[in-house]
Parts: sequence; structure tokens; C-alpha cells
Amino acid sequence: MHIILTGATGTLGSQILFQLLANPPSEVFKILLLVRKRNERTPKERIRAILESSFLPKELASGPESLFEKIEVIDSELLWQPSTFLEKEKKYHFIHSAGYVNLSNSENRKEEIFNENYLFTKRIFNTYQNYLAKFVYIGTAFSIGNKGGLIGNDYHTFDNITHRNHYEASKHAAERFLIAQGQEMNIPVQILRPSVLGGNYNGTPRFFISKYMVFYLFAKFFYRNSSNHPVRITALPGRGLNIIPTDYAAAVIVKVLNTDIKQLNIVHSKGTDTYSGMAKILKTVGFKTFSITPNNIDHRTGYKNKLEMIYHRTIGAALTPYLISEQNEWDTQLLESILPIPDYSLETYLTNTIKYAKAGNFEDQQW
Repeated sequence: MHIILTGATGTLGSQILFQLLANPPSEVFKILLLVRKRNERTPKERIRAILESSFLPKELASGPESLFEKIEVIDSELLWQPSTFLEKEKKYHFIHSAGYVNLSNSENRKEEIFNENYLFTKRIFNTYQNYLAKFVYIGTAFSIGNKGGLIGNDYHTFDNITHRNHYEASKHAAERFLIAQGQEMNIPVQILRPSVLGGNYNGTPRFFISKYMVFYLFAKFFYRNSSNHPVRITALPGRGLNIIPTDYAAAVIVKVLNTDIKQLNIVHSKGTDTYSGMAKILKTVGFKTFSITPNNIDHRTGYKNKLEMIYHRTIGAALTPYLISEQNEWDTQLLESILPIPDYSLETYLTNTIKYAKAGNFEDQQW
């Protein structure tokens, strides 16, 4: 099997790379990584930094040189010229893990978000279609939008989907394109949708994640803005935030690579209660002067202080739609038949992930 992977320096992509190296789905001849330059670092230097880091799984402790025998790093400047590094007689499993997570609702950001998630995916598929054995798209479980009740794996039998932001809409649009184009070109397409990514559960070190997003940004905001000023947080009771360990999500992705599964949500069977979850987060970062309200807080209602205003105009603007969403749960029967979800206390896991992030001052890895 020959594999192409985008996003290998990202939160999920780096864990997918680790899984491909440690637990390949079959005989993997080569893993091609499409990587951008970053600042003064070449693509290969960025991958070397990952493979030399202390976050490498113990199974891969043989060192970067032996691992590089299985890897070929391709500068993303060649992204649209696959004939320069692919062989015509071979077919490749393409795992498209790169993506642009931006939960903005602003119309000013819509074009940018759709360009990064929809048009970029469309161009990749069209460029590589003659080389594909299979196209694996890493979507998001939230591309179903604000839907209540039990959510299954097939997102393309629903009408009137209400998306909460341009990110969800752009990822869903990419799925629609891939399904239609895959059928037309007779190319297998597999759509895998993790929910919110949290720190590793089984990986070393435990609770590690390379980039802090979503609920981590909520924690980081109050950690960096600790004060006695009260902040009202808008949320509805009975809602849950679905968080899945990143190493578990990556393990599932590699496990299903050789299957005929067309759509799969990689989610927890239960959501972390938003009320108790937020309280745990804020207690962990030392922020005490908060209250939770079902009421919307904006310029029309007025803000109690500058900190409350900043929260609702920044991280709150992105997260509040999820804290007031319809009550739902995901059907995980198929997922758990592939790889059982680790058994742990959701609130204890959440607390430990925030403690880990706090200990590192919420600093992302600069890979």
C-alpha cells in the first residue's frame, strides 16, 4: 500500500502518521507526506522535529533515520504537480487530514473558510484522481449542524441542515462533492468525522495534544485573564460537548483504511455535560467569578465589564452556538465494533487534559 497524507504536522495528522508507522493497516511500502515550509524550516526539518520529539510513541523509539526509510517528504510547492513525485503505474490511498478550523460566523470570513476547506479539497481530488486507489477525507462530526436526537453515520440523507458556522458548512460541502465525484469517477471515498479532539488517552505522554483548540481556548482565555471581574457564560442545561482523544481517533482512521466503510463518525458515546464541564475547566485554571445563564449576552443586553465583553466577542462567539445547541447523541455501535472507546470518567479526563495544558502554559508545538 502506498499512502499520501496531508496535515502530518497537525494535531490529528501527526497522530495518524504515528499510527501508520507503528500499526500499519497492511504492508505499507511508502508514506508520502505533503508538507509546507514554515518560517526557516524545510518540510523535512518539520517532520524530523516530530520524529525526534519526546511525544513519539515508544513503539517508534528506533529513531528518525529508520522511520525516514518509510517516509518521503514532499514540499507542498509540488502539491499541484503530482507527476513529479508519483508513479503512473501505482495507486495511492490519499488521506486528506489538512483542514482549516475556524468557527467564525462572520460573512467576512466565509470565502476564506470555504476556500481552505471546500475548494482546496475539490482541487486536490481533481488533481490526484488518476492516481487514487481511495480518497479518505477527514471531516468533522459537527458538519451535521445543529441537529437533535440520535445521529447516525450517514449525513447525506438529511434535508434542511442548519450549520452553526462556515466551518461546518464548508466541510459538509466538501463531503457532498467527494461523494458525487467519487461515484462518477468510480473512486472509493471514505469520510471519517472526529468530534472535538482532546488530549491523548493511551499515548505518551498522556493527555498530550500538539495544538490547543476549542475547549482549550475557552480554558486558555480564562487562564490568561484571571481577575475578580464576573463573567456570564451563555449555555443551556442538558447539553454536552463531544470530545474524543486524538490518539484514539487516529487509531480508528488507520484501522478502517482497508475497509469498505463509507462514512464513520469518530465520537464519544456520551457528551461531557456543559455545565459541570465548564465548571471543572474554570476551577482548574483558577477562575472563580463566573455564572452560567441561558440568556444571550451581547451589546443589546449590555456587558458587566470589559472582560465579559471580550469573552462574548471572541471565544464566546465561537463556542456559544454549541453550548445552546439541540440535545443529541451519536450512534457509536459501528465505531465500537472497530475499536472500543476507552472507558473513563468524562469529567476527570477533561480536568486532566486542562491540567496538562496549563502545565505547559497552553503552548502549541511549533512543528
